Amino acid sequence: MRINLITLVGVALIVLGIVAFTYRGIPYRSREKIVDVGSLPTNANTRKIIPMSPLLIGLVIVGGAALLAVGSKKFS
Repeated sequence: MRINLITLVGVALIVLGIVAFTYRGIPYRSREKIVDVGSLPTNANTRKIIPMSPLLIGLVIVGGAALLAVGSKKFS
């Protein structure tokens, strides 16, 4: 079964939009150096979020749905 590139991008945008809506942004992890005493470096993993507007997230989901519809129509 061959999948169309437009359909794949549409599905990716929908998934990204749902994740961003769930976390109110795009989550990522960052490693920061806290203390560096002699030969004992201390690092901390922190979870950060790139904030996104709910309107922008909605537009990403709608755009993904539109690409999915166009891709499936073009594929059939």
